[in-house]
Amino acid sequence: MECYLDNAATTRAFPEVCELVKKVMYEDYGNPSSLHKKGVEGEYYLRQAAERVAKTLKCNPKNIIFTSGGTESNNMALLGTAAAKRRVGKHIITTCFEHPSVHEPLLYLENMGYEITYLPVDERGHVSTEVLCEALREDTILVSVMLVNNEVGAVLPVQELSETIKEYNPDIIFHVDAIQAYGKMRLQPKKLGIDLMSVSGHKFHGPKGIGFLYAAEQVKFHPYIHGGGQQRGMRSGTENVPGIAGLGLAAELMYEEHEEKKDRLYRLKEYFIQRIGEIEGAVVNACPSGEIFSTAPHIVSVSFAGVKSEVLLHALEEEGIYVSSGSACSSNHPGISGTLKAIGVPQEMLDSTLRFSFSVFTKKEELDKAVEALKKLVPVLARYTRR
Repeated sequence: MECYLDNAATTRAFPEVCELVKKVMYEDYGNPSSLHKKGVEGEYYLRQAAERVAKTLKCNPKNIIFTSGGTESNNMALLGTAAAKRRVGKHIITTCFEHPSVHEPLLYLENMGYEITYLPVDERGHVSTEVLCEALREDTILVSVMLVNNEVGAVLPVQELSETIKEYNPDIIFHVDAIQAYGKMRLQPKKLGIDLMSVSGHKFHGPKGIGFLYAAEQVKFHPYIHGGGQQRGMRSGTENVPGIAGLGLAAELMYEEHEEKKDRLYRLKEYFIQRIGEIEGAVVNACPSGEIFSTAPHIVSVSFAGVKSEVLLHALEEEGIYVSSGSACSSNHPGISGTLKAIGVPQEMLDSTLRFSFSVFTKKEELDKAVEALKKLVPVLARYTRR
């Protein structure tokens, strides 16, 4: 039995999504900008997907801009807002443990003359409203935070952060990276005070290469892809109709019986953490005892004393168990995890941490197999490392 526990990196698509993508690619393949019947068929899928996504967010379909994925959505939000507000100010606030698709665009903006403030987080991965309030300034134009941290599963109090921002200055744009949160939590951007929100399809059993940006009606940001004026001019280029159709269906399926799906993930997480306690020297990060339900339901970060994470990862792979040593995207940015440093993981454990992540397809038997393999491998690898 293969044991796939790297669902924060990517998920297996729902079978219904695969069938729909195939149908759109092979039968209903018209360009949505074409005026004939085939084009109308394509346009129907765009409209249907926007309606399906909007229903999950309780927003207007016009609030949805389809992109190539989470990275583009984050770049569009950050660079587009910075360009639109550059005459108002050049100060941006974020946290110290954002995903590279937020961190790198902000470094680019910093090189372009913008000033970036990086807020610290506590051992649970939380940002306090007091720290945020102290960082806000008259020239602040944008605050960008992730809702669920992709490495440790910490959940940030975005509604409280939004209230702090808007009380200080309602014109400051609040962007939330919800790539690990969408599908796992009920999200209503308007209720949460979110202006821009990024989502990626392959994190909730949709296709890769497709995502969306939620943009509130009052938000003005500059598009940075110009061309044929598709999607009301906000993101030009012929739309990825098969991907968009698949994303829309995946969103609908993910939010059917959503509470049951979420509760099942939390039960798996609770069970896995209990079993991890059987392994000497294993420490669960950013999830204090009794606080499982205040973290994301699908991510568990565990440090194993005296064992190199990459060595343990490949040893598990030999057993048919697939996990991650951090963010999948961080493999392109080698080095010690900034997230683990930010939450205060001890120096000797920074290179000894694995991420286990679950999905609606994860079975309890997979968790048992992983724990039994860890109980066998960790003591052996720890002895080898000490030599």
